[in-house]
Amino acid sequence: MYKETGLRSILKTLSWRLWATLITATIVYLFTGRLDVAAAVGGIDLLVKLFLYYLHERIWNNVNYGKKEVVSRVFWFTGLSGAGKSTLAEALYAELKKKGYKTEHLDGDNVRHIFPKTGFTKEERDRHIRRVGFLASKLENNGVFVTASFISPYKESRDFVRKLCRNFVEIYVATSLEVCEQRDIKGLYAKARAGEINHFTGINDPYEIPENPEIIIDTSKESINQSIKRILQYIDKK
Repeated sequence: MYKETGLRSILKTLSWRLWATLITATIVYLFTGRLDVAAAVGGIDLLVKLFLYYLHERIWNNVNYGKKEVVSRVFWFTGLSGAGKSTLAEALYAELKKKGYKTEHLDGDNVRHIFPKTGFTKEERDRHIRRVGFLASKLENNGVFVTASFISPYKESRDFVRKLCRNFVEIYVATSLEVCEQRDIKGLYAKARAGEINHFTGINDPYEIPENPEIIIDTSKESINQSIKRILQYIDKK
């Protein structure tokens, strides 16, 4: 993902050699007690090893042995409202950032603020997921890891996104409907059951369970840390 430039190698060479030469000159002075000898040895040491260190760095920069390519991926979290998708996606985003990867998090609620007229019928949901999937695929093509958390209830739209991406990881957050309802502090499930909200996934709209997701997580049975550890292990195996 990153390439060592010639200028960076030069700066690293200078910083290391100045420090190392100071140590060398100090040792010579401690043994001889003569500043002129210490300065002479330090000067020769600086010039010769500057060249050798720079040469060493440039040679190794062009050797592929021991290098592991970092492959960007789209981690697509799907599941019912309240299943834990956003929490997991945010936690994975933080871990990937810690590792120094370029990462973006796309979340259903936040993205809908950009498209305020997006509705919740099947057709509107499909169009919305396709738009987000296209964005995710473009980020991935530019070396960015994407964590996306969307209910995305329909298999057809999820498959569409999979085809757009080079490395699509479908993570089914399989937390049960009962648990999701218990967690619902906004009372959305209750309103849907009372008929106050239409097209609510799991109540009056269907959720098509993924057939072959790469990872299945039930947040009622394992902690966030355990789940993220499993996802990171999946990355390391690929």
